[in-house]
Amino acid sequence: MGTAAQEKAARSNIIDITDLHAPVLTEVQKQVRAAAEAAGDQIVLQPDVILGAAQAQTGLADFGPADFRERLAVWCQAIDEDENASAVTRANLFQMMIRLASTRLRIEDIVKRHPEILDIAIERPIIVAGLPRSGTTHLLGLLSADKRLRSLPWWEAIAPVPAPDEEPSTQAPNPRWTKAEEGWRGMEAVLPYMAIMHEFSPDHISEDIELQAVDFSSYLIEWLALVPRWRDYYLSHDQSGTYAYLKKCLQVLTFLKGPNRWVIKCPQHMEQLPALYRTFPDATFVLTHRDPVGSIRSQLTMYTYAARMLRKSVDIAEPLGYWPDRYEKLLRACVRDRDVLPPEQTIDVYFHDWIRNPDPIVKEIYRIADIPLTDAVLADLHAYLEEHGEQKKGKIVYDLERDFRVTGEELRGPFAFYFDRFPVEIEVR
Repeated sequence: MGTAAQEKAARSNIIDITDLHAPVLTEVQKQVRAAAEAAGDQIVLQPDVILGAAQAQTGLADFGPADFRERLAVWCQAIDEDENASAVTRANLFQMMIRLASTRLRIEDIVKRHPEILDIAIERPIIVAGLPRSGTTHLLGLLSADKRLRSLPWWEAIAPVPAPDEEPSTQAPNPRWTKAEEGWRGMEAVLPYMAIMHEFSPDHISEDIELQAVDFSSYLIEWLALVPRWRDYYLSHDQSGTYAYLKKCLQVLTFLKGPNRWVIKCPQHMEQLPALYRTFPDATFVLTHRDPVGSIRSQLTMYTYAARMLRKSVDIAEPLGYWPDRYEKLLRACVRDRDVLPPEQTIDVYFHDWIRNPDPIVKEIYRIADIPLTDAVLADLHAYLEEHGEQKKGKIVYDLERDFRVTGEELRGPFAFYFDRFPVEIEVR
């Protein structure tokens, strides 16, 4: 009886998105699209407009080093060239760029008022990198359950320095958390399955890409629009300056809250290992590896599901034409530069090992990081795993052949170089 009940519960937890190709919009989705289209004339993707809006919003004027302006201009041009971007996408990106510019103004302002911030050492951080959709988020969340480490929750990632109206009070202990919660609930209402595939709740531990984006770089907007112009610009420019800005943001956050033993992550680090190592030479580097097809399959489904809101029309040729090639570029850079990282500071984590038994991997990470792993801390980590186990909110069905008319073997073909370098198990046939 118990077994039958468990099987029924498991079946009821399966989410099969059957309208990927021809979305059936909910009333909420229709309303959001209509509102964005009606406000389309107000979206002006020009650097001066964006920076002016940030200055008006903050009352500040100094953006710091001006090299970011060229990158912002490329962002705007690349987004404007995306002819299939919906009004929702354009509105979201416009508001995001104003937010990032406002954050930059506040970062520069607090550093100007407290120059000692730049003397704060970011000592021996633990840095997780790996393929998108390869377990990096789960691993980051697990390590962040150790309260001796400093991590970056979503509410803080999107508003690192509080605005004057975001200072805690007796009526509102954390206005930044409340704003993040409102945004999260809005996302859940519009794209409920996206909320399962990639969580953005206020306390969810975020990628440090949000801090790199304050310097108007990273591969962030590639996930939000079809922007080959930006991809090519980003890949052809040294990212050391943006990684230095990431460190600057961590120094500000440490000044505001502390302590300074950080655990951070971003899949993008896989293709920026030299810049990452130059910026954080004493870090513990945790690189996760997975069959690229498993990761690409997840990304294709996520992209196409979100396309009902973010694209004017749904076309599976878009993600198929972009993401497998993008993954190849990322992994070729990883294979090329992997040995830049000191072996005594680095661990390669394999997805197939992680899902079978994470404990030995966790213990090795703590050994390399020279952090005692006490029984009490291990119990906290186990409690996190139990609470945040895979598929707690639902298991998304990923079907390459049905949804994208391609097989795992066809997608895997270009990645032989990766399997030659790392002993990754084939996951998707």
